[in-house]
Amino acid sequence: MSEPVSFDSPNEITRESLVQILEIMHRLASPEDMPVLLREIVAVGKVAIVADGGLLWLRDRKSEDLVMVTPALKPAPRLRAGEGWAGECLRSLEISNIPRCAVDSRFQERPVQVAGVQVRSLLNIPILGQDDEPLGVMQWVGEAEGQFDEHDEWIGPALAAQVAVAIQHAYMTDELLANAMLAQEVAVAREIQISTLPNTMPDVPGYDLHGAFLPTDHTGGDLYDLVMLEGRLFMLLGDATGHGFGPALSATQLQAMLRVAFRLGASLDEAYRQVNNQMAEDLPDDRFITAFMGFLDPHSHEVRFHSAGQGPILHFAAASKRCHWYKPTSFPVGAMDLHATGEAGSITLAPGDVLALLSDGVYEFANAAGEEHGEAGVERVMQAHHDHSMAELSQALVDAAFAHGGGTEQADDITLVLLRRLPA
Repeated sequence: MSEPVSFDSPNEITRESLVQILEIMHRLASPEDMPVLLREIVAVGKVAIVADGGLLWLRDRKSEDLVMVTPALKPAPRLRAGEGWAGECLRSLEISNIPRCAVDSRFQERPVQVAGVQVRSLLNIPILGQDDEPLGVMQWVGEAEGQFDEHDEWIGPALAAQVAVAIQHAYMTDELLANAMLAQEVAVAREIQISTLPNTMPDVPGYDLHGAFLPTDHTGGDLYDLVMLEGRLFMLLGDATGHGFGPALSATQLQAMLRVAFRLGASLDEAYRQVNNQMAEDLPDDRFITAFMGFLDPHSHEVRFHSAGQGPILHFAAASKRCHWYKPTSFPVGAMDLHATGEAGSITLAPGDVLALLSDGVYEFANAAGEEHGEAGVERVMQAHHDHSMAELSQALVDAAFAHGGGTEQADDITLVLLRRLPA
């Protein structure tokens, strides 16, 4: 590439072209439809460079291909890095001036075509962003051989720099809009989650119970439910896969469907099977919900439950001061159709016993070394605080998880449902 020429050169940029370029630069600071602005930049470039046509290619940030945006064609032509002169310009990030296209082998392999123009000369200019990030390629075509000179090689990068500003401005705007939409989605999903939580704990004679939900910044699909239904305490803890609006809706849908099924007289087994099969039909293939669902009979003190991928379930036996861990009894809700539920789990609570339903956010809280809090960390807290109120035990479990993290950020929602049979 040659040295820049002086404005005293006979090939100097015209005042009209300079004014047009400065006007384009001014408009780059305001939000505007990028395709329109890029077409206008190409139009200005044709005047400044004295070209018979121009093409503008942008690099697809996912595939790394070049995609033609000007002129706008459907489908938009695509080139791989190194393919044709545009692809070679993207690969090398260097200006290339082809004075005689008719004898150029690369051009002949992948000709540049512009409607109404017989292309005999070609000027390729890389579009570079910050830190020389390749953003695309500008190509100028001429009907005369040797049409582009030092003047054009000087003006071309200046125009490409303006295109780079427009592209990066558009990318930044898109990212800001995406973040704003995500923030709004998270807020709505979080509101949905919070609205489904019990306002007060049910009054169950002989029992102390507590539920808590500690969300992260990015919403997931955690929820819990505690409600008296026909003299029994219904307990639910669920966690839908993923983050955002969808999982929050899936979790609340599960809660609503179970409540309706039980109010219509369905048994635990039948409600689980029917709700699971409906969710398997409704949820995307990569989505499911882990859930504990069960009933406490406050007279027999038996908890009968299904644990659909939710675990471990913790039963602290006060007499022996030992923790008993129960694995899931079945597949997560919505993972597959079920023709039968299998045998439900059963736990009988003796005086002082605690049933603890804890979401992954407690067990998997990790420190900077990646070591998880785990069952051992939960058991230590249970040993020390099992005879406290369930509200105090809940806080102790949360505090211990954060203490184990040692300042690492909470990566997942934390949800706890604690139930203790009071000592006689």
